[in-house]
Amino acid sequence: MQTLFEKIIEGELPAEIVYEDEQVVAIKDKFPKAPIHLLIITRKVIPSVQEMQEKDLPLLGAVFQGAQKLAREFGLEERGYRLVVNNGSEAGQTISHLHFHLLGGHPLGPMG
Repeated sequence: MQTLFEKIIEGELPAEIVYEDEQVVAIKDKFPKAPIHLLIITRKVIPSVQEMQEKDLPLLGAVFQGAQKLAREFGLEERGYRLVVNNGSEAGQTISHLHFHLLGGHPLGPMG
């Protein structure tokens, strides 16, 4: 069964795509937790950080390059932003498809 993110990547479900390349797709979060809340989703389906393999490590470079480009595009490069990945249900992961949250647009404060 496809994940929600697979359906978005395949164009089966609507989403506001703000960036894409060969390895990742970035969309606006439907339930934002900050003025700017983007999801950077790997095209390759990897259920979680714990299920990444050594051969998947180049994906992290693509995620971080995408985050840098998005930060510039959305005016966060100088102001700052948070890049978060949740792993497992207790951490708040609700979709079993590796993705990163890019948050910014106002002071986020300390985590905890």
